[in-house]
Amino acid sequence: MENKHNLKWVVVPFHSLSVEALYQILRLRSKVFVVEQKCNFLDADNKDQQCMHVLGYAGSELVAYSRIVPAGLSYPYPSIGRIVVSANGRGKGWGAALLQTSIAELEKRYGLTTIRIGAQAHLHEFYGLFGFEQTSGIYLEDAIEHIEMTRQPALPHAGA
Repeated sequence: MENKHNLKWVVVPFHSLSVEALYQILRLRSKVFVVEQKCNFLDADNKDQQCMHVLGYAGSELVAYSRIVPAGLSYPYPSIGRIVVSANGRGKGWGAALLQTSIAELEKRYGLTTIRIGAQAHLHEFYGLFGFEQTSGIYLEDAIEHIEMTRQPALPHAGA
């Protein structure tokens, strides 16, 4: 599916990822989370196998990615994790497109439900634009300030 940002979106379970797609995911996550953010952490956390993967392509380049985590794996609620946009994709609205796509895909699978995320604290306002509210104090994860944020399900409009 394509959108106004000219990104092609692919959403697949782990077992349907091609070797090439898996390599692109791991490379993008490593490039941003390990190299750019200077964090030494084990990215391969044994959750990917149970998640849906949201991949955003500009041409053949993976530029945006997240994973949809089922309830009970990271939090009591479904979650969106490993939210990442490549350095050359920032400032183009691709992060917003990624989050909108991820929320829509999560709701397609789990219905209107509470969504919990672990967010880097400096992105508080960005996630707030999508209805996420801070639900924890600041904590350090891999030497970066994080907060938990929760998005309550959107209520149907009156008369709907």
